[in-house]
Amino acid sequence: MVAPRMHVADLCADRPVTRLDLIVLRRYPRRMVVGEKFTGPMAAACARDNTGVVGLVLWGEDVDRVTPGTSIRLLRGWCRERDGSLVVSTGRHGRLVVLDHVAVPEQA
Repeated sequence: MVAPRMHVADLCADRPVTRLDLIVLRRYPRRMVVGEKFTGPMAAACARDNTGVVGLVLWGEDVDRVTPGTSIRLLRGWCRERDGSLVVSTGRHGRLVVLDHVAVPEQA
């Protein structure tokens, strides 16, 4: 069974994300995280669909797989509120699927 598709406009803080298709607008520099639950690279990003823009947290190998212009699908993730804005991520149990990649020129 395919999870119902969500849109950015449907997101609510502290609710699961079943299936969300996004286009990545920007990925910020990677950093290393050392903690009890996760140790490895992570990066913040922002992404959009046709209903809005949302923050995105990338973990592990997803940091290198996602660049501006990448079309992604977030499955079984989470949504939180941070500094008044919504942020989504795969967390520990979700999955990020790269659907397509369109080159976006670097901005000077």
